[in-house]
Amino acid sequence: MTSVAGDVADSDTPLRAVFKINLNGRTVSIATVGQAYRFITNLSSIEWIEFRALHADAVRALQGAADNAMLTVQATDALRALFVRARLL
Repeated sequence: MTSVAGDVADSDTPLRAVFKINLNGRTVSIATVGQAYRFITNLSSIEWIEFRALHADAVRALQGAADNAMLTVQATDALRALFVRARLL
């Protein structure tokens, strides 16, 4: 079964780490698959263009984790790679 975007965005599946990102002077905490998916998909695709491969990997990993909680390790790793490369962590 494959998740649709709404299902992924609403997922309460916890990630294996909580990411705290400073954005526009405020700290954003990302602890669930849904929070992460909304964060990386609500920003303009232009903002992620430099990191499009990592962004695509993270989106796919989050979609998988929304369907299968055993995939949260891969989703967390994909997010960490994206955030580090984008200098958000």
